[in-house]
Amino acid sequence: MRLSRYFLPILRETPKEAEIVSHRLMLRAGMIRQEAAGIYAWLPLGLKVLNKVNAIVREEQNRSGALELLMPTIQSADLWRESGRYDAYGKEMLRIRDRHERDMLFGPTNEEMVTEIFRGYVRSYKDLPLNLYHIQWKFRDEVRPRFGVMRSREFLMKDAYSFDLDQAGAVHSYNKMFVAYLRTFARMGLKAIPMRADTGPIGGNLSHEFIILASTGESEVFCHADYLNFDIPPAETDFDDVPGLQSTVDRWTSLYAATSEMHEASAFEAVPDDKKMSARGIEVGHIFYFGTKYSEPMGAKVMGPDGQERPVHMGSYGIGPSRLIAAIIEASHDESGIIWPEAVAPFDVAILNLKAGDAATDAASERLYRELEAAGRDVLYDDRDERPGGKFATADLIGVPWQVLIGPKGLAEGKVELKHRATGQREHLALEDVIARLTVRQ
Repeated sequence: MRLSRYFLPILRETPKEAEIVSHRLMLRAGMIRQEAAGIYAWLPLGLKVLNKVNAIVREEQNRSGALELLMPTIQSADLWRESGRYDAYGKEMLRIRDRHERDMLFGPTNEEMVTEIFRGYVRSYKDLPLNLYHIQWKFRDEVRPRFGVMRSREFLMKDAYSFDLDQAGAVHSYNKMFVAYLRTFARMGLKAIPMRADTGPIGGNLSHEFIILASTGESEVFCHADYLNFDIPPAETDFDDVPGLQSTVDRWTSLYAATSEMHEASAFEAVPDDKKMSARGIEVGHIFYFGTKYSEPMGAKVMGPDGQERPVHMGSYGIGPSRLIAAIIEASHDESGIIWPEAVAPFDVAILNLKAGDAATDAASERLYRELEAAGRDVLYDDRDERPGGKFATADLIGVPWQVLIGPKGLAEGKVELKHRATGQREHLALEDVIARLTVRQ
């Protein structure tokens, strides 16, 4: 993509309404634009990142055996009356009526609807287990939306729902999602620590929030430092291996880890002093087993092997891709801008032509642009007639992982400069060597 033809509305000044780093940088980098309180348009740069995050989420959900569908954003109030949540949900639910005066709502979540879909088709235990997920925009009318897409009213959510014959099966489905979440966040360059979460009136201990550590995090968290060195489950993980998955989950829940809401000072005291870690954290995912909370009142039953009907056991599993982008920025930035992990960066490489109009720099830049694109790299070519300082600032602000600086002086010596955004490391290489380096996936 040539920057001269791209829609990238960079802001020179920091917007006054932006309170946290991710909000400031997403606005300045031209990723989003606020359209109403807590409601944002995703501009081309932001949408590229969002699509890359979604792709990783989707790949890991599919790997675990979950099946994708897409449910409507507008739901009938009658479904929520069946579960008993319509009147109890509160003002966060956007309630509307259609032209026939039927009560409808803009879905804040999809437990009721997915249960209705399930009960319409599944009758036998032989069709279980089943896990259905989708990636969909949702709306919750937050009383005070703030922090940009970190706490917005409209947001993108990956929500999955598992259905099993009994609790033992539901635990295995839960473990699948637990492992899938560890892999999902790791692929985005994040170390997410699963922390025990409140299960509310259902009880039990099958609820975990996945927390990434960031100095600008929303809440304080407490954990054992060894979590930072745990190995992530590999891509070849067998998701049908019941004891194997349970062993992985047991290891990842064997040490102390809790948010401030679940923190037990006495239990934390048992952690060795050199392993105690208290920090700020951001929730990037939540998994939750809720048994027959929805299946029982909504009649989602299957015939068991004994010939008896019984309500299925369910769980829900959420990741907010739009919120996750803000969390990545909070965890990975510097004073110059965003530092994207390569897997979710909007572009792989930025070519900075430091003297547009010069025959030599134009030719070298064009050659590099063509060859990198032919090799499958996502390239942003800054071909604008602008001062080098402005090009450096733009590339750093939007966080492209690799920058190639092409100027007349370097070319006179047969060299161009390769800069790694995350480390700041710079090398002077022949153009052929840069092409060879950047056409091998990092």
